Amino acid sequence: MAVHDIAHVELFTRDKVSMVDHFVSAMGFTVAAEAVEVDRSSTLLRQGDVRLVVTTGHGIWGFLHQHGDGIADIALACDDVTATYEAARSAGAGPAPSRYGVPRLKAFGDVCHTLLPRHPAGSTPPGRRWVAAGTAPTPPVERILLLDHVAVCAPPQTTADLAALYQDAFGFTRLSAPAEPPVLRSASERVTLALAAPAATATPQDPLVGFLERNGGPGVQSLAFRSPDIVSGVRELRARGMEFLPAPDAHDDRLAGHFPDLAGLRDAQVLAQGAPGAYLLQAFGRSPHERGTLSYDLVQRHGSPELGGAALMARYAALERHHVAVS
Repeated sequence: MAVHDIAHVELFTRDKVSMVDHFVSAMGFTVAAEAVEVDRSSTLLRQGDVRLVVTTGHGIWGFLHQHGDGIADIALACDDVTATYEAARSAGAGPAPSRYGVPRLKAFGDVCHTLLPRHPAGSTPPGRRWVAAGTAPTPPVERILLLDHVAVCAPPQTTADLAALYQDAFGFTRLSAPAEPPVLRSASERVTLALAAPAATATPQDPLVGFLERNGGPGVQSLAFRSPDIVSGVRELRARGMEFLPAPDAHDDRLAGHFPDLAGLRDAQVLAQGAPGAYLLQAFGRSPHERGTLSYDLVQRHGSPELGGAALMARYAALERHHVAVS
């Protein structure tokens, strides 16, 4: 039942043209293929090992009405699709309608997991009539290598069961301490999910409470993309038009004292430190979507520091600071 990787992530959006332009112009993705169906159309984007499907059309209006723009499917590449599906069903995962004739499971809210076999690089998601796009110039330097982790927001009463489901159904391991928000990783170490929920005493101003309200329930709050060089990545993407949330002032001294190459980069902060010389940096992107629920981050890892629950909560602290600043 081994899950090897994230085959692709599918974004449902009202305005595909605008979102594709954002990913290409502001984030350096390349259009790989297009698919047109009776009730929807999709664009496949690529950068590094990331495959992102952007879909629009009247066939997804129900999802858009409930959630606005958001991630609808996190497709998992499996060593054995049948065994993974059966193990997940035995662990309590519910089946989801399959449009393209491949196994599909309910994940959280209206987000699903399509289960796919491991395909060679360059393959397209099955079931659609993809038309390859014309050759586009490859960026001289890819600022995104892979999808480092997916941040999920869910109601507090569901996160424990959700964490247990990923452990039992897909063999994920919990990285965070029991008292911290669950951070789960596949045995391949290629899939990481970070689950967060508002505290029971949270006020309506809490960013997690706000997410659940604007999103109409649980969903993906951010895609964190691994970058080989967060300094150059942030500066280039910001010059292209992508916006980042500023890090707290306290991080300036810390960066200057311990990470001289990052001094003055107000858009990044240290999220975790491990062994000497091992640390994780993350720059939090501002959401480009109308409801402000889904955003895109950059992550750089030196060594192998773990993404713990405390590091995960730094994203929501950044959102709360932003909310206070603009209110």
